[in-house]
Amino acid sequence: MARGLRRLLQVLLFLCLPLLAQAQFQKSPWPARQAAPALDLTDLQGQRWTNASLRGRTVVLNFWATWCPPCREEMPSLQTLHELGAGDPVVIGINVREPASRVRRYLDAAGVQFPVVLDPQGELAKRFDVKTYPTTLLMAPDGQIRWRVVGEVDWAGPEAWRWVTELGGPRR
Repeated sequence: MARGLRRLLQVLLFLCLPLLAQAQFQKSPWPARQAAPALDLTDLQGQRWTNASLRGRTVVLNFWATWCPPCREEMPSLQTLHELGAGDPVVIGINVREPASRVRRYLDAAGVQFPVVLDPQGELAKRFDVKTYPTTLLMAPDGQIRWRVVGEVDWAGPEAWRWVTELGGPRR
């Protein structure tokens, strides 16, 4: 019996491996009638980001935390997206409920150079209804959020790049 059970587990594992290798995220549309909450953010370098200053640009808002393994896994690809885009899209990380010293240490160690905003009380996360990390919101140049992506994504990959570049066109 043990041999049969072991063989069954091996077969199940073999069949499930391709599923485990697939992306572990959920992409869903932002409700069309729901306006994006107002933004008035200051990043760790002192730059201010508002809805007005971001108008006309594609924006990737990534809610994350240093204690979150999927957040740490996707951080290098967000850095690559930031570098490849050269400011378009604008990548802004929003660290939720962690002290500035811990966030700065992590950013330095990981080589992250895109703007990062602190959300020490989780108020921004609440306003954007973020309950899971990482959660990324994709905002079109008209200022409207179009997509919510929950989970880890390869932001340097072709699928994510397509999502970001398609934001520049009219909403269907």
